[in-house]
Amino acid sequence: MVLVQELIRSVATLVNIFFTIIYWMLVARIVLGLVGVNPFTHTNEVLNVLYQVTDAILAPFRKLPLQFGGFDFSPIVAFFVLQFLNRMILICLYGLARVAA
Repeated sequence: MVLVQELIRSVATLVNIFFTIIYWMLVARIVLGLVGVNPFTHTNEVLNVLYQVTDAILAPFRKLPLQFGGFDFSPIVAFFVLQFLNRMILICLYGLARVAA
């Protein structure tokens, strides 16, 4: 049972790392947007991947009326939703690990 418990904790750690990477990708996207980097004029593969991943995450939030005064609040809402999902998944996994003990 200890092996199952450690396996579930390892999965929880991987989930947390995944969400942390997504957070930092969103931060990089926001900073690049503030600096004025246009992803369509660059042929950098890293920028292309960054914009593709973050566009997929931000697309559902951009459909909501979250733009006020020329400022887009969709990344902020995305941060909150991703944080909530991360916490809920971790709570479920750690609860499952306790049950497996």
